[in-house]
Amino acid sequence: MRFRGYLHAPEFPQELTWLNTTQKIRLADLNGKVILLEFWTYC
Repeated sequence: MRFRGYLHAPEFPQELTWLNTTQKIRLADLNGKVILLEFWTYC
């Protein structure tokens, strides 16, 4: 299977709480960078 085209991710919600940063992060700030997101819960 081969991917053709672009995948557009939605913008992060404005009310999202970020850790280890003093400002909110936008997708435009991450353009061209390799990022790792880890999602976890308290349960």
